[in-house]
Amino acid sequence: MKNFKPNSKIKSPQKGLLFTALLAAQFNFAQNNPNADFKGVIGKTLADSKEYWPEPVKAPTGAPNIVWILLDDVGFGASSAFGGLIQTPTFDNLANNGLRYTNFHTTAICAPTRSAILTGRNSGKVHVSGFSHTVLSAGFPGWDGRIPSDKGTIAEILRDKGYNTFAVGKYGLTPDEEATDAGPFDRWPTGKGFEHFYGFLGSQTDQYKPDLVEDNAHVTPDGRHLTDQITDKAISYITKQHKAAPDKPFFLYYAPGAVHAPHQVAESWSEPYKGKFDEGWDAYREKVLANQKKLGVVPANAVLPERNPLITDWKKLTPDQKKVYARFMEVYAGYLTYTDHEIGRIVEHLKQTNQLDNTLIFVAIGDNGASKEGTTQGTINQSLFAQGGSDEENLQKNLNNIGEIGTAKGLNTNYPLGWAQATNVPFKNWKQDAQSEGGTRNPLIVFYPKGIKDKGGIRNQYSHVTDLLPTTLDIAGIKAPEYIREIKQDAIQGSTFYASLNDAKAPSLHTVQYYYIFGNRAIYKDGWKAGAAHLPDSFAVKKSLGKNEKPAESNFDADVWELYNLNEDFNERNDLAKKYPEKLAELKKLFDEQAKENNVYPLIDWQDVYNRRIHNTTADKGKTLQDLIQQATRPGNSK
Repeated sequence: MKNFKPNSKIKSPQKGLLFTALLAAQFNFAQNNPNADFKGVIGKTLADSKEYWPEPVKAPTGAPNIVWILLDDVGFGASSAFGGLIQTPTFDNLANNGLRYTNFHTTAICAPTRSAILTGRNSGKVHVSGFSHTVLSAGFPGWDGRIPSDKGTIAEILRDKGYNTFAVGKYGLTPDEEATDAGPFDRWPTGKGFEHFYGFLGSQTDQYKPDLVEDNAHVTPDGRHLTDQITDKAISYITKQHKAAPDKPFFLYYAPGAVHAPHQVAESWSEPYKGKFDEGWDAYREKVLANQKKLGVVPANAVLPERNPLITDWKKLTPDQKKVYARFMEVYAGYLTYTDHEIGRIVEHLKQTNQLDNTLIFVAIGDNGASKEGTTQGTINQSLFAQGGSDEENLQKNLNNIGEIGTAKGLNTNYPLGWAQATNVPFKNWKQDAQSEGGTRNPLIVFYPKGIKDKGGIRNQYSHVTDLLPTTLDIAGIKAPEYIREIKQDAIQGSTFYASLNDAKAPSLHTVQYYYIFGNRAIYKDGWKAGAAHLPDSFAVKKSLGKNEKPAESNFDADVWELYNLNEDFNERNDLAKKYPEKLAELKKLFDEQAKENNVYPLIDWQDVYNRRIHNTTADKGKTLQDLIQQATRPGNSK
């Protein structure tokens, strides 16, 4: 059958029919011969038989250990590694001995970013345009929150190529309906290629009483901060693996809940920041921009965008406002520094065990821009989806409970909006704003002693979270598989930026990228970007909850598109939509094409979420939005 050659005299379509028949015969032969891959000899007795043992799968010789670190809700201008005023000495050291990527992009919100980074494919393509939570998913191919098996993860690929695979911290991609100890477990981390997992399945959890999972079961937390626990667990996985198989590489996905709400951290970490932010968010922005210019992570002629109209001039705030707002930022800063310290423990362990030189580390400082979910006043226990009081009422509550900020009592602690803009320097807007660099542009550090010559170098090539998977495979010398566990794989959409590791001028291979988060949308092509903010936004929709007035019905056709040339205007200060209408029309058409290709349609927005228009199944009829949020996020809900 293998040596068959078609008779050239046979004419089409007969030749095509013959080939089809032959292929079908080969398939049936393979199906009916499960030992087809056996390369020994099977006789009637052992004497006339020959054993065959396939060679164990091994990673390529010299393949590096791989560590992916993904933080949560960190703006571009927060960490000292990229000019921020929050001390992150571990990140500083990794960046100074590796590379800073200044033009790296996320999706603008956590679950879509995490699905894209793990699969190397766009979030809509892998069914996570929204979340895997009941209230934030919908029954459409791009929205059901269930990553298909034909879009395998980096963990599945590396596991089958000779790596051990571990994940700790936040996963965020398991459907609420499946996040119980009864499973099914194929959409838990262990069902997506991780041999061990220790962390939480949802989007947010109490850091002292987390909804904690180990492998395929909920377990009882020990009372310590979750970041301390996941770091210990990661080190224990590495230690045991290295003892058992010192020549076998590992892949670690380290994704702490930090610094997503709730901001909870020991006083010893926030205390050093006492009084450090008393000058306020406007002064912070100016200082950070100056630092960023010195580091070279922004252009020397960069100018800050105007203060957002929702944010008050710090000098015009009352003493009580300044007191409360500064305290929120002190806690956030302490939380980020503490997280950096815990990551440093892993780096130090690798150094002490002589594994660091052959370890590739990616540090994505944030899965989106700084969070706007703390509202203008900041939150301590107020829920994101609950009806809020007036600004005056919220301020007074925060003032009365200022001692709870950062403690275990603050179950939803998040800083005010002014600090989101400040820690997003030099960009405007923030998390959820898929139309803006402030929502999608995050720092990336690449550390690889064995493979990077330009220590401390700056890289400005455009890149996206989907690029980490193909770049990692390139560095490790591994080809993306055509099949994973006999399931044919869909194409990987990300582009490798391996060439840029030692060539600062290497061109970006990622030239087109769409963005969409609950109405806000954008399209990027070759340095040009068109984007539209969708109205009413989440602030307007939430403000209307429980009140007589309603925000205007959303109208996607009424959204105003803006146009930017990021090659000349990296932080989107000069809207060119009126100057170049043809270019805008071209990009809007491209967005439509990308949206269709990546399952983004139908467009779903925050009104659809708040009004329970999606995933309103029979089992959930009559439940309020708040009921479902509490059901999905309260500690121990899945036990």
